[in-house]
Formats: sequence, structure tokens, C-alpha cells
Amino acid sequence: MNLAQLLEEIERMPRTRANITAWKVIPSRPGRYAPFPPFLPPLLRQALEQRGIGQLYSHQARALEAAREGRHVAVVTPAASGKTMCYNLPVLSTLLEDPEARALYLFPTKALAQDQLAELHDLVALLGRDIRTYTYDGDTPTSARQAIRAAGHIVVTNPDMLHTGILPHHTKWLKLFSNLRFVVIDEMHQFRGVFGSHLANVIRRLRRIAAFYGARPQFILCSATIANPDELARHLIEDDVVLVDDNGAPAGEKHFIFYNPPLVNRELGIRRSALLEGVSWARMLLDHDIQTITFARTRLAVEVLLRYLRERAPGRETVQGYRGGYLPLERRRIERGLREGRVRAVVSTNALELGIDIGQLEACVMVGYPGTVASTWQQAGRAGRRAGLSLAVLVASSNPLDQYIVNHPEYFFSQSPEHGLINPDNLYILMSHLKCAAFELPFTAGEQFGVPTTADMLAFLQEEGILHRQGDRYFWVADAFPAEGISLRSAAAENFVVVDQTEASPRVIGEVDAFSAPMLLHEEAIYMHGGEQFQVEKLDYPNKKAYVRRVEVDYYTDASLAVEVKVLEEWRSGAALASKGVGQVLVRALATMFKKIKLHTHENVGSGPIHLPEQELPTTAYWVSLAPEITAGLPPPQLEAGLAGVAHLLAHVAPLFLLCDRRDLGSATHVRSPHTGLPTVYLYDAYPGGVGLAEKLYDLHEQLLGAALAALRDCPCRDGCPSCVGPAAQTGQDARATARLLLERALGGTGGD
Repeated sequence: MNLAQLLEEIERMPRTRANITAWKVIPSRPGRYAPFPPFLPPLLRQALEQRGIGQLYSHQARALEAAREGRHVAVVTPAASGKTMCYNLPVLSTLLEDPEARALYLFPTKALAQDQLAELHDLVALLGRDIRTYTYDGDTPTSARQAIRAAGHIVVTNPDMLHTGILPHHTKWLKLFSNLRFVVIDEMHQFRGVFGSHLANVIRRLRRIAAFYGARPQFILCSATIANPDELARHLIEDDVVLVDDNGAPAGEKHFIFYNPPLVNRELGIRRSALLEGVSWARMLLDHDIQTITFARTRLAVEVLLRYLRERAPGRETVQGYRGGYLPLERRRIERGLREGRVRAVVSTNALELGIDIGQLEACVMVGYPGTVASTWQQAGRAGRRAGLSLAVLVASSNPLDQYIVNHPEYFFSQSPEHGLINPDNLYILMSHLKCAAFELPFTAGEQFGVPTTADMLAFLQEEGILHRQGDRYFWVADAFPAEGISLRSAAAENFVVVDQTEASPRVIGEVDAFSAPMLLHEEAIYMHGGEQFQVEKLDYPNKKAYVRRVEVDYYTDASLAVEVKVLEEWRSGAALASKGVGQVLVRALATMFKKIKLHTHENVGSGPIHLPEQELPTTAYWVSLAPEITAGLPPPQLEAGLAGVAHLLAHVAPLFLLCDRRDLGSATHVRSPHTGLPTVYLYDAYPGGVGLAEKLYDLHEQLLGAALAALRDCPCRDGCPSCVGPAAQTGQDARATARLLLERALGGTGGD
């Protein structure tokens, strides 16, 4: 049975149809084309024609023209629209005209870099010219590195390697930096929040070093669709860009289904697990031999789904998992299996959301809303990427954001994607990269590194004995190598390593970021990897190592976190019944206990305490304080439950307005805040110093409260459930009604009814 026949069968399934809240057919779209421009070198034109390309998509031609004019370019089109050509053609054209020119390609992951390199090699081979293209990352053999530094025309790397392996050693890269003509930044939408804020500072360092060698590189950035691509591009490179966003590529017909799992307890609002429903969809597609990708939100969910799917798979190798923490060779093997068709189903985190070539998949199942409109379209685009019929299914989880989206499909399909926010001038991030920049080249008095206060920061580093001023120049004198201690992707500098001790020879099987480690690697935790279970026997917290052993148990573990927020400084405030504020806070977080969750039934079968140090996070927060008129008549236990319900709703609907993951925000409540003296709900950036999310929420105050109230009203439960007020529903304090009362009063009555 092919996909078209299966879709007809799904329409005849009463149980399935009853839970589909939207079935949108996106029609196929013809391509719009443009001839090769006259300035394209004949040799490159011939190479393209040998690959069956006789003309360009209209957006490719526009990008090529803008690059030819020497402008910085940002190309923003959907998946499978040929964005790669938008930078390969200008770069190769330049290299054919000037063999001394150099280009640097930046991809957010090593996997994507390897994938794009293969396509570039194919095109270079057809040219028959000595254009040397190399990958330079952590997997590059030491023996090859000198040759790459000396002779590489195109160096393909990732921001992490640029940060630690290239910029600090720029004197070894004389050829690259003195002839640097192009810097390509692919998957720009991935560079948001902390990662994007770090990258903007890495680009500051890159441009500073290039200028030292007399080069002024031109930037070409590519992105999936977001609301503010030109703004994000300008903030990343600190220069104007030409935006190319009129997509000329063709697309096949796509069926997009929103599926809400059936209620199993209407009074409590409890729905069947999204994991189990996602497995049902993936199994149905696998049973009909339709090659499928299934996306899950977390590593744990990936491993649980993989285990379930393999129980019915015809062969273990036909179903694979894919996520961060898998070793590079394992990921390459899975990608190759997908392209060659041997792997019929893959379960992945958003690691495969990027444009890695995994062949022509027909279907995509998303278990839980990916968190943003942009990510949802990007994941759906992994199926039917070039042509032909494809299917995307969004299986909603019970959290409020999922329920809002699945019950308001018109919001999703009419909504422009979210904003990509970065804050390069975050003091923690900026100071870290200022140290790196000083290590790379001495600073001159009066020189700015992004901010007018650079002189004050240099003076501070001088006082700390990190820099030495001689005349009008600041020199690095500390012993430390600053880049090594700075992670671009998380607040913590180092990850925890997971060591498997099952066999006689221990081996590293994965890694976990420092902030997640107390939740995933506490002693007695079940760590899942490759569909297998490992029990954590010892967590060496000071040395960041977790020692695990393979087990076979019928449960997995989930940990709880206790959070306290202290306001250090208020930057802005607004007076109303529900007053708002934003400022600097100190968050204290402590992993307190874990639960054992039985596989398949998902019932709680045990628990235990966690004994690990408290973590402190200086960051920024947005808060809502409720005047006495709003909380009048509510006894403290009921008010506490209602506040917890409001916090749960706000934290889950906030990503509707921000290009961020739910986990980028934390939440907490005070029945009586030491700062305001009033009942208060806090939403804070889950990264040191903050990345601008709290400030944006402050500006969206009323919209945020309105969306939270709408999500609560749409929930079919009677007394509160995980889909609306979250764990507060289990307090027995009528959390749903109280949360609704608080939100309606905060919005000045009925909130728009």
C-alpha cells in the first residue's frame, strides 16, 4: 500500500478521524526559474549542466546577483529549496577567477558539515580544478591539519571549532585569513538564544582577526523561515544584509494532520500518552513500508519510542535512534542507512531537523509540538523534501502549548514564525569572548569590541591581572587558554561524560550538559541510549563523570526540580491590577527526588531522593504580581495552587511568541514575594545573564496572559489536568478554577468574553 492509499484508509478509520483536529492539504507548487547569469564562469555552468541543472530557481539567481555586488546576503526559504547553491555558486565563481581566494563555511553541527561537504566535493570534481575543500573539526586527524591550514580553499567547520581551534591559532592560518573572501553561515535560525549570542561574539573575533590580516569577508547566511531573519542576520554579523526570501523552488503535495490523543478520563482531562499515540502512527507507517522519521522532544522520549518501535520491527537495523550524545561514526552510519533505504524508520530529537541529507522520506511524525512554528515546519519538511506526496502528523502532548496549538490550528497555519532573539552584549558572554579576543590579538586603547564600555571591561581585566597595559595596548598575561573554558551551546563550560562499565573495558557512550546532569544522571537514574537501559551506579559530580551499567528493567526515571527566585535589580515595571516587572534575579535550583515510571502504562512504581548540590543561576526574569483585588477571598493553599497553575500556563504558552524551546525558560511562584510583597509568578531565562527572553515577555505582557487564559478555557477537563494547570491539579485545591479566576481578574474582567 502506498502513501496515497494509506491516507484514504485513515479517512475511513472512525477512532482516528475523531481525534484529528485539522487535516490541511498543502497543494504542490510549481517552480519559478531564472537563466544562468552572464557572469557565471562557463566551467561552472558546464558542471551544473552535467548534473542536470540547466537553470536556477528565482531566489538562487537573486542571491547570486546580490553576492556578485559584494553585499552580505541572507537567504530565507523552506527545506529542500536549494539554499546550498546560494553560497556554493558565488564561492566557486570567485575561486575560479582568483585561486588565492579563501572561504570559511560554518554549520551548527559536525554532521551537517560532513553532509554539505560531500555535495560540494561532487561539484568540485566536475569542475576539474584544484579547489581544495576540507572539513576541519574535532574529528580531523592531527596529521591532516597542517595541510588544511596551508592549502584549503574552502574550510568547512562549526562554530565550536572556529572558537577553540582556529581563531586562537590564527597565526597558523595566514593563508585563510589574509585571503578570506566569504564566510557562509548555514541554518542561521539555529543560532538563537545562548548559542546565537555566543556566535555573534565569535564573528566579532573573526572579523577583528581578518581585519588584522587585511581582509574584509563577505557573509552569506541561510535560514529556514523565521519572523525576523534580516534582524537576526544583522545582529549576528553587525552589518546590513540583502534579504532574499521569495522562494522559487517547486514542492510536492503535503498532507498535514493535527492529532489530539483521545481522552481516557474526561473529568480529569487526562489523554492517552502522546508517546503511545506517536508509536501507533509510526508503526502504521512502518507496517506499510513507508519510510518515516519520528521526532521527539527529549533524549529520553527518543529512547522510549525507539524501544517501543523495535518490539514490532522486522529487524533491529531497520529502526534506528538519532540524537545528541551518539558518537559521530554511529550517526554517519544511520544517515547512510536512511539514504540507502536500509533504515525504514528513525526516531530523532531535533538533531535531524537540520538539512542533513537523509534521502527522500515520505512521512514525518512529531510526538509533541516542537515548540515553535519555525521548527514544526522544518521538521515537517524532512518528509517529501523534493517532490511527490508526503505526510506530516503532529501528535499533541498534554502540555498547554500543545493543546493550544492543536485546538487552534488556524493560529498555526496563519501565524508567521517566531522571532529569533540573541543578546551578544550579555555581560557573561561578552566578557568571555573579550578575554578570547585579547588572547588572540592585543587590544588598543579606544578599540571597541561590540559595546561602548569596552575600555571599562579592559580596565577591569587589567585590575584582575588577566591583561597587562603597556602604552596604549592591552596584552594577555594569564596562564589560562580562555576559549577552552567556554561552551557556546550551554551555560556550563563542561559536559558530564557517561561511562559504561558493563564490560571489562569501560567505554564512553555519551555526554550530558551540566545543567541537565542532576536530572538525568543522579544515582539510580535509568539512562537510556540506543534503545538500551543503563542504571547510574555512581555520579562523580566534581569530575563530571557518570558510571553506568546495562540493565533490563520495565521502568524509566523522571526527576523533580525545586526552584527559588530572588530579585537583585528591577529594570522596568508597569503598574496595573496584574503589574509587570523585569530585571536581574538569582535562581537557586535543587534536584529533590525522582520517580520510576513503568513502561507502556506510565504509572508511578516508586521514588527516591536525590542528594546533589544546589545550583545557582544569575539571570534575568519577567514577573507578574497580583494586586489584592485579584486575590481577594482566596485562602493561601488555594492561592498557591492557582499561582502554580498560572505559572505552568504562562511558561508553556510563552514559546508561542518567542523562537525558543520550552526548556529555555524556567518558572517559579511566591505566594508573597519578598520583592513586591504580592503573590508573584516568575518566568526566567534558563541561562546565565539571560538572552533577552524575559525582556520580550515583558513587552508581550497582556498577549501572554490572554493566550494563557485561552488555553485554559479550551481544556476539556473539569477540575484541572496536566494540559492546563499541570501538577497543581493534583493538590486538591481547585487549581483550574482559581487559575482562571486570577487570569480573568488580571485581564480586567472576563478576559475578552
